[in-house]
Amino acid sequence: MKRLILTVIGRDKLGLVEIISNALVEHHANWLVSNLSHLSGYFAGVVEIEVAADNIQALTSALTNIKELKIDIHDATGEELPAGQEIEFVITGNDRKGIVQELSSIITHKGGSIIQFTSRCQTAPNWGGGLFHAVAKVYLPTGMNADVIADALENLASDIIVDLDEAC
Repeated sequence: MKRLILTVIGRDKLGLVEIISNALVEHHANWLVSNLSHLSGYFAGVVEIEVAADNIQALTSALTNIKELKIDIHDATGEELPAGQEIEFVITGNDRKGIVQELSSIITHKGGSIIQFTSRCQTAPNWGGGLFHAVAKVYLPTGMNADVIADALENLASDIIVDLDEAC
């Protein structure tokens, strides 16, 4: 069995997940992991699948012929992370340009690696404007203390609050 990563984007409309999943079932592929979203009228996402090598060519053809979506197919030959831990950082603060760059820079320079990141902005008049909220799942090497990153993130600005979830 071969693992593939699909990147998917297209104008959002009813039934797109069904269209993709029908193609996978028809070509005996298994949907393993996904992250799918509606973003400003678009459907976008990433899907990891598993399929027998004999079915890859026919599946590739079927996926690339889905008119409603642009689907790119990537060989999942990446290496697994070495021993360590995964921590979720829940970050909330006033929204501003460059906040994701600042947060990601701190996490990286303190030795963490972002393996999943979701964010949103919402109106929050009590916070003085827009409210930024993010959940960053971060890989930490063995022996690294998550509090080092949390403290550095909170020191970025007085309005940033960081909660840790070590049970992910």
